[in-house]
Amino acid sequence: MTPTARIQTVIELIDEVLATERPADGVLSAYFRARRFIGAKDRREISNQIWRILRYRARLTWALGTEAPTGRLLVAANLICGESKSIDSISGLFSGAKNGPLPLSVNEKRMVLRAKNQNTDVAPRSVKFECPEWILKKIDVDFGDEADKEISAFGDEAGLDLRVNTLKATRDEVLKSLNSEGLDALPTSLSPIGITLPDRIAIGAHAGFQGGLFEVQDQASQICAQLVEAQPGQAVIDICAGAGGKTLAIAGSMVNKGRLVACDISVGRLKRNKKRLRRAGVHNATLRIIEEHDKWLKRQAGVFDRVLVDAPCSGTGAWRRNPDARWHFSPESLENIIATQDGLMDRAAALVKPSARLIYATCSILAEENTARAEAFLARNSNFRAHPINKIWPRIFSSPYPQIVTPDSPFLTLTPARHGTDGFFVAIFDRVS
Repeated sequence: MTPTARIQTVIELIDEVLATERPADGVLSAYFRARRFIGAKDRREISNQIWRILRYRARLTWALGTEAPTGRLLVAANLICGESKSIDSISGLFSGAKNGPLPLSVNEKRMVLRAKNQNTDVAPRSVKFECPEWILKKIDVDFGDEADKEISAFGDEAGLDLRVNTLKATRDEVLKSLNSEGLDALPTSLSPIGITLPDRIAIGAHAGFQGGLFEVQDQASQICAQLVEAQPGQAVIDICAGAGGKTLAIAGSMVNKGRLVACDISVGRLKRNKKRLRRAGVHNATLRIIEEHDKWLKRQAGVFDRVLVDAPCSGTGAWRRNPDARWHFSPESLENIIATQDGLMDRAAALVKPSARLIYATCSILAEENTARAEAFLARNSNFRAHPINKIWPRIFSSPYPQIVTPDSPFLTLTPARHGTDGFFVAIFDRVS
């Protein structure tokens, strides 16, 4: 592709992301899947520009002096502010050439030059931290003096973590193999089955990935799956399994022995789950579509040793990976999600055997979705007790227990600022009667 054609592609994709609620990674994947003729270099350059624009969307918007910038304006502002290109070189890209964008209008040039001369140090705090004001207020309450440090970490680009499939290989074996290829792979700091790569690469084409030796999974999610502490021969259910990241990790803990059920309301997600299970060599898992008043689920009362509720949430903990998601969320959305989380927890509680465990997890950093939900669950369910995670940790992990926001809490909260992981919350409950 020519440079002007790449710019036009970025504009079109940014406009689509702005106009829809679809996640940006889904928009990009669908676009490239339909245009396989676009080469790897062009895909990388297009993707990098889009992610930078989305990561700094609030600052670019503020600098342009408009509340609703077009894709054209955001792309041009990124070129002049983020890539330090001159207005003349930008005009050369917006030249009206074949497959490229039309020339900038006089007003567009004025706004782009305005953006270049703005000092974001004097921008509102919500702009500097690329965070909606209403969420920023909640983070201030939850983290106090650490709030700025916590929220600024979400402006960093997330690394690439892999989870080794222990059904097929050890971490040392995979590390040795990756490093023999010059990939500079390192063990993750917390997860005993994780590997981190310093550079993001197209890992989906790697022979190790295709052979089921490893999956892409942030180490916070790996830790959650390890904390389920599933044992061979147990009955385990993953209520909100989605595409199966934690299901796969749990299967490894069970070494293909016992009963593992992965449930979800989405046929599409479970189809992806099935493909991944097959690639990983998992034989003890069954997939099941569930509905709100599912009769099958009711018949499973008191059946399971471990019940995992990886609940739908705001996704604030994954903002490094999905920078556009912060602008697709509202206070009303949060209220609806909290109601869903409470409902899922109560339904899941009925599935737990006496003396067995319920595990609640979110990829959120908001206390309303995390500690508040766990405490509300305990208030509604007197037959459950919180199981302090710091008591479980030494049985699974060789690393020290992570520093958490509230040291005496029985729950675990991981954040990018403190732990270099996605934001994640885990609470574990024992059924005592």
